[in-house]
Formats: sequence, C-alpha cells, structure tokens
Amino acid sequence: MKLRNRLFAAFFIIILLPCSMIGTIGSVILTQQVRSMEETYRVDTDGWEVVTEPVQILNRMTKASFNELSAMAQQEPEFFRNTERMTAVNAGLLESYSYLLVEKNNEMIFVGNQFHYGSIKRKVPDVGDFEVAYDGGVYVGGDVPFLVKQQNFSFADGEPGSFYIITDVNAMVLRLKSAANIVIFGSIITIVFTAGILVAWLYQGILKPLNALKKATRQIQEGNLDYSLKDSISEDEIGQLCADFEEMRVHLKNEIEVRIQYEQDLKELISNISHDIKTPLTAIKGYAEGLLDGVADTPERREKYLRTIFAKASDMTTLVDELSFYTKIDTNNIPYHFEKVKVNDYFRDCIEDNSPELEIVNVELSFETDVPEEVQVLGDREQLRRVMSNLIGNAVKYRGDKEKGIIKIRLKEEGSTVRVEVEDNGIGIAESALPYVFERFYRADASRNSKQGGSGLGLAIAKRIIEEHGGSIWAESKEGEGTTFSFTLKKIELAEKKGTGLNG
Repeated sequence: MKLRNRLFAAFFIIILLPCSMIGTIGSVILTQQVRSMEETYRVDTDGWEVVTEPVQILNRMTKASFNELSAMAQQEPEFFRNTERMTAVNAGLLESYSYLLVEKNNEMIFVGNQFHYGSIKRKVPDVGDFEVAYDGGVYVGGDVPFLVKQQNFSFADGEPGSFYIITDVNAMVLRLKSAANIVIFGSIITIVFTAGILVAWLYQGILKPLNALKKATRQIQEGNLDYSLKDSISEDEIGQLCADFEEMRVHLKNEIEVRIQYEQDLKELISNISHDIKTPLTAIKGYAEGLLDGVADTPERREKYLRTIFAKASDMTTLVDELSFYTKIDTNNIPYHFEKVKVNDYFRDCIEDNSPELEIVNVELSFETDVPEEVQVLGDREQLRRVMSNLIGNAVKYRGDKEKGIIKIRLKEEGSTVRVEVEDNGIGIAESALPYVFERFYRADASRNSKQGGSGLGLAIAKRIIEEHGGSIWAESKEGEGTTFSFTLKKIELAEKKGTGLNG
C-alpha cells in the first residue's frame, strides 16, 4: 500500500474504529442497564428513554401506586390514618426507591423515609404551585433532586389532607453514572486498542523498513555489500526507496567486483608484458653484445644478428602498440573511417601482405571465396586489417610443434552478411576456455600459455572492432586439430537502407 494511502487509512481508522467500537460498547451497556432497570423498577422502556428522559422512567415506576392511592383517597380517606397500612404501602414503594408522605391539616402524620425527608422537607412543594409534568409528577432539582407526586383530599372529619409519593432521583443517577463510567472505561480501552493497532501497522509499513534501511546503510558503511534488502521491498514509497537502495547496492557491488577484477587483470597484464618485454630485450642485448664483441665475424652472421634484433624490436613495438590501442578502444577514443569495401579484393590484399612473412616461418596461407565480386561491405580498412593481423598472428603463435602451419581464409555469403573464417591447424583451444578467449587479458593454459608471450588483448581488440562494425565474432576449436575464428560483416545494401549504428 502506498504511504499516502496508508496515512489516509490510518486517519479514517482513528475516526471510525473508536466510534464504532464505543457505539457498540455503549449499546451493549445501555441494553444491560435498561434490562436491569426494567427488572428492578418493573417498567417498560424503549431503551433511549433511560438516557433522554430518565425522570419519565421514574414517574412510571410509581404511577400504579399513585393511582391506587388516589382512588383510596376518594373512597376511603381514613385509610391514610392507619399507620400499619401506610407502612405496608410504603414498603412496596421503597423497592422503587420511593416512599410515602401523608399530611393532615399541614402536619405530616406519616413519613416513609425520615433520612431523605429530612434533606428535602423544606423543598416539598404544593403541586398546585408548579406546572405539573410527567403525568402529575414534579421534578425538584438541587443537591438532593427528587420527583414528587401529590394528591389532595379531605379526611372524614372534613380536615384537609394530602399524600405525597417522593422518588429519589439519585437512585437512577447513580445507575446512569455507573453506566457512564463503564462507557468511558470502554472508550479508553478502545482508543488504546486502536492506537496499538495503528502503531503496529505503521511500524510494519514504515518504521520496520526504515530500520532495515538504516541497518543496510551501516552494513555498507562497514564494507559488507552482501547484505540484501529484498525482504523489505514493498509497493509503497518506502518499499521503492528500499528497492532503489538494493539496486544501488548491487550496482556498487558489481562495480567494486569489476574494479577488483580489473586490477587483477592489470597486474597480470603488467606481469605478462614484463615477461614479454624482458625476453626480446634479453635477446636484443645478447645479439648487440655479440656484434660489439666481434662474435659475428662474417657478413652472413652479422646480417642474422641484425635481423634477429630487428624482429625482437618489432615484437616489442607490436606489444606496446597493442596495449596502447586497446586502452584507446576501452575509452572509446578510436576514430573509425568507414567506407565501401569490396570484400574479395580486400581480403586478397591481406593474403598478399602477410604471405611473404608467413613463408619465412613455414606457414601456408590460402584464400577461398564464394562471394560475388561486386559484394561490398561498409568498414574501416585499417581496423579490419588489425583484426586479420591479430587472428593470423594468433594462428602462427599457437601452431604448436607441427612442422608446417596451414591457415585458410574463407569468405561465405550468408543472406545479408558476409562471413569471414580464419582456420588453422594449430594446437586448438580447450572447450572450457572457448567462452573466455575474447575477454581482455585472458590466457588459457592450453591455447595461450605464457611461453608464447602476448598481452592477452589481441582477440579482445578483434571483438571490439567487429562489434563496432555491427557484426559478431566467435571461435570453434578441437584440441590438437586446430581452431576456426569466424566473424560477420554486413553487406553494403543493408547498411545503406537500415543504417549500421556505427560511429565515426
């Protein structure tokens, strides 16, 4: 749930849940109180009258007794002078928190509750002086509120008399106060319960992921990049923040791993280059000393020494150029000059350029093509020549102990592309090493051992160049039989219609 929606929900929960629970608790308590009062006072109510018109309920409690006494006052007024009978009537009224007063000629001749009457005797009114309400009853407030019903009559001797039914209002008030206290207590419990639910809900949705995020931040600060926040990712804003943090952690971890791997590769490269430079330098130094010391005492030997020095110097130049070139490729600083190239003519020229040098080391170079002469590709002549030089040089370097090396270059037309194959009969590449041969600095034990030299950048350079031409490159090999490197170039028609995506 979104954080905004969660807050809206919390707002409505704060309002609705306590109200509904308080209403439910109040309704249950009211129902129980009404039933209790109906049983105690033997009256019928509609429930809410207990709250809205409690005095009306008190009036109903003594209505039947008042009517009976009124009839007796008309039929048998001397009834009210009989103390025993008055005591019996008063006992029934006491069950309804009421009692009886009988007055004759302004003098009380019966008091059903001396204690309560002592508190209100100055307030007992003449009903005739008040607006009568509640079916003949009058409510008198104050510290000791009460409800009074009065009926005037005449005794048998003609003297005036009155009887009063006094109801103690505090009796119901105490019951209502008790109910109110229960409702208040229930409301407090409800509010506390609601607050607890909201705190737990908000903690689960907000504080818990924030604490997890804080812990993850501390872990990263301490260098632990393996601590994951996947379990804290949700669909709300904080969950998205956790997802972004997790993505940052993974990216940072990958960057550091790449950096570490790069540093390891760089160390290996420096080690390889040091070895590869040291070997020709040692040879150059040795042959140069031979010339200086006069060991090469014939023209033929001097020429041999000089050719060897030149070859070793060329190897060093190639090595340094290769390293410098890959650095430029790795930083995208190589400008490409694409132009239309007739593939057959171009690769025939490559054969002619490399054949004389390969004949010296007893390597046969051949060329086959089934591509029509008019087929053209869009390419950078210099960079494609570097690719071919690297692939051919790789084949020569790893031909093994075979007396004669054979390198076959084949061109094949494949739909919208031209496929170029460079096949040799060298020592081959182990199957486990094939997926890695185009990685920079990589040297497989079987196919590229350190005795052969090399920076481990030649195939990586070839891959980057072919990819910049919009093609792909791969290798197939069998150990002991040879290796075939293949790459593709797009025909000029496709390049002109759809664009090559090439830079330069």
